[in-house]
Amino acid sequence: MNGLIHIYEGDGKGKTSAGVGLAVRCAGSGQKVLYTQFLKTDDSSELAMLEQLTNIHLVRCSESYGFVFTMDADTKEKARQFYTEHFRRVAELARTENVRLLVLDELIASYNLDMVDRTEVLEFLKKKPQELEVVLTGRDPAPELCELADYISRIVKVKHPFDKGIPARKGIEM
Repeated sequence: MNGLIHIYEGDGKGKTSAGVGLAVRCAGSGQKVLYTQFLKTDDSSELAMLEQLTNIHLVRCSESYGFVFTMDADTKEKARQFYTEHFRRVAELARTENVRLLVLDELIASYNLDMVDRTEVLEFLKKKPQELEVVLTGRDPAPELCELADYISRIVKVKHPFDKGIPARKGIEM
């Protein structure tokens, strides 16, 4: 069985939810899932649920650096080093732990903002274990990521409460 590469992208709500849904489906079939996030805080509600599922290994980000556009040069370099090391750790686990599905939530933003070593990401995707399925989420995936992908699903915002000033609500958007 060949593992494929999925991209869930766009400006609409639901990219992370799609990744979580596939993780739950895969775990429910008795297969091992590795799930992690980049550029997000640890308080996303879906993480609490994923931790309760037996076949899902959640690797949390232990550091938060805020929005990249607010970082000074030193903070950006520290963040880049941290997220690159985080990626390396998760990639190694995916290679050695007989994982069927790897979800890299917001890796696309990390890649676009140069918060991970792009060469390492591309090499991993090109040389991933044959049976490993990989999900990447985020907006505006780079052409080289799209070229490697087998699935690309675009989630488009038509209307969103944030446009009316309604902030993210716990359990719905966060």
